[in-house]
Amino acid sequence: MTITSLPSSDGHELTIVIAGRFDFGAHQEFRNAYERVSSTPKSYVIDLKDTTYLDSSALGMLLLLRDHAGGDSAQIRLLNCKPDVRKILAISNFEQLFQIA
Repeated sequence: MTITSLPSSDGHELTIVIAGRFDFGAHQEFRNAYERVSSTPKSYVIDLKDTTYLDSSALGMLLLLRDHAGGDSAQIRLLNCKPDVRKILAISNFEQLFQIA
């Protein structure tokens, strides 16, 4: 599991790339990815193209990011979801909380 944090050149958007299993073992690394940036982004992109698995703790981590980013006004996109990942997000009704593409 690898988590990479990539701020945009203007600092307005933060892309977090998650590779491998997104589970409780990623908790601290995921949190560091958005808390340890020099500026506060206006929007977030979570790139799941290389995410092979996610569990309920990963869903919880996404909710913590949403709270950190402003709750209902947060702009967070979940991109490049594989079918299994997208199914878990759909079952959890996350399309009502995040933009999923």
